[in-house]
Amino acid sequence: MKNEPTVRLTVAQAVVRYLINQHSVLDEHRQRFIPAAAGIFGHGNVAGFSQAFAQYADDMPFIQGRNEQALGHAGTALAKASSRLQTLAVTASIGPGAMNLVTAAATATVNRLPLLLLPGDTYATRRQGPVLQELENPQDPSLSVNDAFRPVSTFFDRITRPEQLVTALPKAFRVLANPVETGAVVLSLPQDVQSHAFDYPLEMFSPRDWEIRRTIPQPTDIATVAGLVASSTKPLIIAGGGVLYSQAQTALARFSDATGIPVAETFGGKGAVQRAAPWALGGIGLEGNPATNRLVAESDLIISVGTRLTDFATGSQTMFANPEVRFASINIAELDAIKQGAAAVVADARLGIDALAESLGGYRVSGSWADEIAAHKERWAPIRQAALDPDTQFDKDAAEHAHLNIPDTDAVITQGQLIGLLQDHARPGDTIIAAAGGPPGDLLKVWDATDDRHCHLEFGFSCMGYEIPAGIGVRLADPQSTGRVTVFIGDGTFLMNPTEILTAAQERLDITYVISENHGFQVIRRLQMMKFGEQFGNDFRYRNDEDRRLSGDYLRIDLREIAEGLGAQTYRVETSDEVRDVLERTRSARGPVAIVVPTIPLVDLPGSEVFWDVAPAEVAEQAGVHELRADYEQGLEKQRWHV
Repeated sequence: MKNEPTVRLTVAQAVVRYLINQHSVLDEHRQRFIPAAAGIFGHGNVAGFSQAFAQYADDMPFIQGRNEQALGHAGTALAKASSRLQTLAVTASIGPGAMNLVTAAATATVNRLPLLLLPGDTYATRRQGPVLQELENPQDPSLSVNDAFRPVSTFFDRITRPEQLVTALPKAFRVLANPVETGAVVLSLPQDVQSHAFDYPLEMFSPRDWEIRRTIPQPTDIATVAGLVASSTKPLIIAGGGVLYSQAQTALARFSDATGIPVAETFGGKGAVQRAAPWALGGIGLEGNPATNRLVAESDLIISVGTRLTDFATGSQTMFANPEVRFASINIAELDAIKQGAAAVVADARLGIDALAESLGGYRVSGSWADEIAAHKERWAPIRQAALDPDTQFDKDAAEHAHLNIPDTDAVITQGQLIGLLQDHARPGDTIIAAAGGPPGDLLKVWDATDDRHCHLEFGFSCMGYEIPAGIGVRLADPQSTGRVTVFIGDGTFLMNPTEILTAAQERLDITYVISENHGFQVIRRLQMMKFGEQFGNDFRYRNDEDRRLSGDYLRIDLREIAEGLGAQTYRVETSDEVRDVLERTRSARGPVAIVVPTIPLVDLPGSEVFWDVAPAEVAEQAGVHELRADYEQGLEKQRWHV
């Protein structure tokens, strides 16, 4: 309309001013959707976005990072820790800066977590071209490297005219706020267009609320699932991340208290069970505990709630061994709800659980199923405790007798014992973080996330390099919390992306990094031994002059010095007592703390007894591979279609 009030802003200024005024709302709880921005300025965003963020710095805090990918991970972690109610806006320059965000975009999208990315792009006007960092495609001049975001984002738009923002920004936030569609949202912004000005409608910058809507279950769907429960003898719930994002933990506990139906947790659902209970089983699947997995194998009704049911949770479709097994689900995404041929309730997890509880009335599992659950848990408890006991001296002679060939290092405790020490130290309000490698699987198997001791696992994309910046995102989600944020990683992941420790120091964020130094990519080494029979390219060793392989001494790496150089208080400790002491002394430390703990290589927690479909070579010259292939083919016989 001609008389509508307007304000003249550049594209970059309009984007930042719009972000400041967007809020998410869940159950009348309102917060800034984008509480802060982050990025690294370079060719492609320095003229436009740096000016805009500087202009609005009082209203939009800006975090200066070391690596664009890491800043994207921080935004994803903020989204996970805030139940998808907040995220960061991350800006990057043209070319490599933008491409560094592609992995972060995939991590967010795979995990169904909101993340707003604002990469620079090459000039829309083209009169300057070809320009620095431009991809010249002879068949499609409109193509840029930013088109790589399309398959790994849930919304992508390239802004080539200033007025396009009027419709593009609401569309972007609609996706960010929609729990069914959310993921990485990418607004690709050509360098020249960022600085172009336009008379934007003033109303566009009024505060706006984005309601996170709870999908209401259909009564007929609930009745169908209730009928399946009533006719089953061994029902079991698999709780995924949707339970956490829906804030349905209390509803789930109320449901299982009333019915006795046991609950297993996926990686994403770790922490869905918030207190000790007879029905609480712990982790499921390839990295779950064997007690849970045996019960899953016997169950005749699997009720999945808020989970994607990846192969780690299903044992590559070998876990559900009961020939009479049936499936039901509660999920906001129909794509996930119908998996395994389930009777689907397309609904918010909390509303779905409450509706099912009401429909079931006085239902309760049989005494025999309850007794079986208790018996399996009772058998697992001492095995778990023995693996975590930090005061049990590791028996190297027994390990050699078991043909483990444990290398001689300065380590005196295992990674499991280190986890036991961290578990003993954990207090209500604390959060432990892990992603790729051994730590997330170990935590899923043995960590007790009850009593408000949060366990933040990223395993949808299993992204190495997520962990250290994730500490920043988790701390930003609740900056006033007195709980300690602990990032638990191996030395392999630490060396891949340690630089955001400096960002944590710069922002004075209280985060503890516990680094398990076991001299390599040990969890992949374990898989390699299971599927190939030899170690190759996973130990951190010097190249041997004789055989020209990486078979020499372990690399001489001072992880403590690296962390210290990045601004952390640093410690290297070896014994259980030393670990206890430093954890206690640094509990209230200001800023980042790094604790390096040598752990004995090749010593794993008890196995899960679950098959994983990773195929050894059909033909190979190395001895033993054909036996591994035969074992694999035998495992394939357990796979089933559930349609």
